[in-house]
Amino acid sequence: MLPELLAAVLASVIAITLHEAAHGYAALWLGDPTAKLMGRLSLNPIRHVDPIGTLLIPGVLLVSQLLTIGRVDMMFGWAKPVPVDVRNLRNPRSGMMWVAAAGPVMNFCLAFVAALLVHPAGLMAGFLSADSMAVVYRFLGLSILVNLVLGLFNLLPIPPLDGGRIVVGLLPYRAAMAYAQLERYGLMLVIGLLFLLPMAVPAFQPMDAFLDWIVRPAFGFVLRAAGHGAV
Repeated sequence: MLPELLAAVLASVIAITLHEAAHGYAALWLGDPTAKLMGRLSLNPIRHVDPIGTLLIPGVLLVSQLLTIGRVDMMFGWAKPVPVDVRNLRNPRSGMMWVAAAGPVMNFCLAFVAALLVHPAGLMAGFLSADSMAVVYRFLGLSILVNLVLGLFNLLPIPPLDGGRIVVGLLPYRAAMAYAQLERYGLMLVIGLLFLLPMAVPAFQPMDAFLDWIVRPAFGFVLRAAGHGAV
């Protein structure tokens, strides 16, 4: 239990940290130095910790599930958003769209790299115990899964998720401005739709559909792309 938990935490920290850093580096490349000036253009995970979204809510979910069902079936949280001043971007609308897309793209790249690393990991079998190798493979598998979940979830077209900001960049100006107004309600909309509503209506399970219809095929695609054959 402990090695798997540590592997899951490490995979999540790497995925979230590089996701947020990708936003900051993309913004800097497109003309906005705000994240750099505020010390958020960093690979230090501590810089991206949100007290509520990174610590409190995941901690409550973790402890409550371990105490009630003895395992962790669902986690939810968020990092501190990287600050971006859209006025500094050379093309504010399209620039913000590319800044938003940078996070999920980073996660998809990390998932692919983790899948590639399964090949050389096999060479370690002669030097590590079977239990240690199991942890290595579990970490790589969790890295693929966590990055796909984070990247694909953030592409949901709901502001302030990255997908919502991409939609704002693609819509005509009037429609984009109206759609952007959803951002003030976006977090509550996501929590209500994906977590509270299923508790009230057990037959409505969008997270199960998300994992089965989107994440699972993506996982298989990444493994095939990395040369692991039919899965």
